[in-house]
Amino acid sequence: MQVRLSDIVAPIVDDLKLFQQEFENALKSEVRLVNTMVRYVLRNRGKHLRPILTILSARVVGQPNLHSLKAAALVEILHIATLIHDDVVDDSDLRRNWPSIRRVFNNKKAVLIGDYFLSKALSNMIGLKNFRALEVLSQTAERLSSGEILQLEKALVGGMTEEIYYRMVRDKTASLFATACELGAITVSEKQADSDALREFGENLGIAFQIKDDLFDLVGDQSTVGKPVAFDVKRNVRTLPLIYTLKQLTPAERRIYLRSLKGHARRGRIAQLKKEIVERGGLDYARERIGHFGQAALKSLDRFPDSEYKAALINVVSFNLQRSW
Repeated sequence: MQVRLSDIVAPIVDDLKLFQQEFENALKSEVRLVNTMVRYVLRNRGKHLRPILTILSARVVGQPNLHSLKAAALVEILHIATLIHDDVVDDSDLRRNWPSIRRVFNNKKAVLIGDYFLSKALSNMIGLKNFRALEVLSQTAERLSSGEILQLEKALVGGMTEEIYYRMVRDKTASLFATACELGAITVSEKQADSDALREFGENLGIAFQIKDDLFDLVGDQSTVGKPVAFDVKRNVRTLPLIYTLKQLTPAERRIYLRSLKGHARRGRIAQLKKEIVERGGLDYARERIGHFGQAALKSLDRFPDSEYKAALINVVSFNLQRSW
């Protein structure tokens, strides 16, 4: 059965309206340019998947409160800050089929508005008035940066193995998914087992989510993905399908293949590169791993009784498997 985002959010529609108010209020400024840039960023908003996870996680273990909404808002603010900075680092002109903020306002202003979002995330952290939440968020902020730097390092000097890839993905993507879910639990429940289980759910979901994004980069279409495809190949970033493909080769074949990769990126022969990865099983392996981490995420929900909120979290896993954007 096809899972739509509207199916997932159906049980928390009222909660999301309250979240939206908290989110927009948290970003207001007395500086006109800041408000103009914030409006531009929010005009092309994404799925709000991370705050959805925060609210659903809170609902699974109890009754969301103001701190739950603040947590959902700061998770989304932190996520947007990372996207803005990513676009600057990557010189990306598109974000969700819309000119990126760096393209419209220039790199300097984009970096500054990214910093503004980070500062607002910090303000919201203090507003939670919860030491456990602050500890989780501070660790997540560090992991987000570490994951991005690790990816950049491996793109420059090589050496990306499957083990390092998972470490990088856990930090740069899955850590924020895990935090979104864990904060939902922390704001309504004092049971460590609840927050641990939801953190594990979020982390495994986040890994599966990033692998799916890596597939889009290889086999997606720019009109649906919303940004340039084959972008990782051109930046010498090796994602899971390519890592697996390289493992199937002998050392001599690998040297030839790696030289050809540079030619693919330089001459635009991306279609041939995709064909080779498909033939050597790279895409099939990545899809199998998405299923593996999706099942691990679902296993973490076993401790919770059945409810429409738990069903919605289960549907998020299916949504990731099925999504085409």
